[in-house]
Amino acid sequence: MTFRAAAIQMCSGVSPEKNAADMARLVRDAVARGADYVQTPEMTGAVQRDRAGLQAVLRDEASDLIVKTASGLARELGIYLHVGSTAIAVEDDRIANRGFLFAPDGSKVCHYDKIHMFDVDLDNDESWRESAVYRPGSEARMATLPFAELGFAICYDVRFPALFRAQASAGAQVMTVPAAFTRQTGEAHWEILLRARAIENGVFVIAAAQAGVHEDGRETFGHTMIIDPWGKVLAGAGGTGEAVVVADIDVRAVKAAHDRIPNLRSGRDFSIEKVAASAGGVPA
Repeated sequence: MTFRAAAIQMCSGVSPEKNAADMARLVRDAVARGADYVQTPEMTGAVQRDRAGLQAVLRDEASDLIVKTASGLARELGIYLHVGSTAIAVEDDRIANRGFLFAPDGSKVCHYDKIHMFDVDLDNDESWRESAVYRPGSEARMATLPFAELGFAICYDVRFPALFRAQASAGAQVMTVPAAFTRQTGEAHWEILLRARAIENGVFVIAAAQAGVHEDGRETFGHTMIIDPWGKVLAGAGGTGEAVVVADIDVRAVKAAHDRIPNLRSGRDFSIEKVAASAGGVPA
């Protein structure tokens, strides 16, 4: 089974209205290139570091502008539209970093809340505490589409191989990693991590990214890409500006990769034994 996938690169600002309009324009571009499945980046609806500013535009799922726009686009264009994520108000005055997948009739197939929070201290006094703002998810999600088994992850999740292995073992053929990677971490690790997740699980990886300097002052790495199960980058974008990258996905390549390197089947349980070195002497 073959389908055409598109990953959209954006530089979302603080206005959901402008971001929704930009998303719609880029999705239409992707569909004009023949895409059956289109993915947008993490935080499509608003890239906003200021919590008060984010709260001012925050809505629940039923009234969120990005959700409504994406549902309408999926129905109008007859595609599977995956909003990488947007901020959604949930119970107890918390916020979910939530991705959505919409079917060609506009219905919601499922949502996924980012599990791993980006709580890090980087060089040059760059510090992030997502857990201070967002409620982490607790459930991995997969979706069965007519053309592929789709697994979900968001940004920092890519550093947790167990999430990908669990979904690949459950039959995922395509893993999705919409992101807003910082420039500092992206330059060091973005492509390496994505290709590693593809290779070690024998799956396609589709990663739509935010790119450039945003209105709130943050800088994201971009380099949206689509990777095959052998680790080859099939399509990619640069580090700044909007882009639409497109690639044809033949899911038969997943079985071929698993047949060549059967690591999903040949893994073994093991224990770890810690041995203390003796305190005396040095080897002769």
